Amino acid sequence: MGRLPTYFISHGGGPWPWLPNMRQMLHSLEVSLARMPAEIGTTPKAILMISGHWEDDRFAVMSSPAPGMVYDYGGFPPETYQIKYPAPGAPALAQRTADLIAAAGLPTRLDPKQGYDHGTFVPAYVMYPKANVPLYQVSLQHGYDPAAHFALGRALAPLRDEGVLIVGSGLSYHNLRLFGPGAKEPSAGFDAWLDAALAKSPADRTQALLDWEQAPYARICHKEEDHLAPIFAALGAAEDAVATRVYHDTNVYGGVTASSYRFD
Repeated sequence: MGRLPTYFISHGGGPWPWLPNMRQMLHSLEVSLARMPAEIGTTPKAILMISGHWEDDRFAVMSSPAPGMVYDYGGFPPETYQIKYPAPGAPALAQRTADLIAAAGLPTRLDPKQGYDHGTFVPAYVMYPKANVPLYQVSLQHGYDPAAHFALGRALAPLRDEGVLIVGSGLSYHNLRLFGPGAKEPSAGFDAWLDAALAKSPADRTQALLDWEQAPYARICHKEEDHLAPIFAALGAAEDAVATRVYHDTNVYGGVTASSYRFD
């Protein structure tokens, strides 16, 4: 199978693939997510998703053989709270993952109860609509410490050679109070910084991401960095890889610039 890439994806908003208007607005995102299986060139043994919507005191690992659903959004039509994405979990890989995290000296635990949040089941549905690829999650750690999440990624790196696709799922811009035209300048500025940072040499790139708060508009785009932190893990698992931008839109929600990247 060979070594799989890692990704940092912008996952859109809420249950957008099931809502025609949102789906139309996020068409280019849908195209990029649907293209991922062809880019990878093989069917992964499992997908490991690190979503901006699950955090814990430790790096918790979803271990259910059949995870349920977490409808962690509000204000959407009733039918979006009945969505099922019945992908199997990956208990054996969850144990392997927790062992790798523990071996790196990081706090971890298995979580047999956690279900798929929308940062996970939404992009997974677009990627693999038949839900036929095992899927599990690792949580963020409270506080979003960049160095700790890079260390998480480094600990997970061996999984890339074991058929596991590592995906950091967040948003390159996540200010829920500033969408529309007001988002245009800050999101474009931060996006340009991110693209330039990811083009640097590996060591300089890592340092730039560790110091992300110095980026233009950093705290306007990410008042809390729950949706940025997944990139630290995705990049930590592919620290010497080349970054390729696989999605870029400049008018999401009427003004947001957003991007996704593949590392291989």
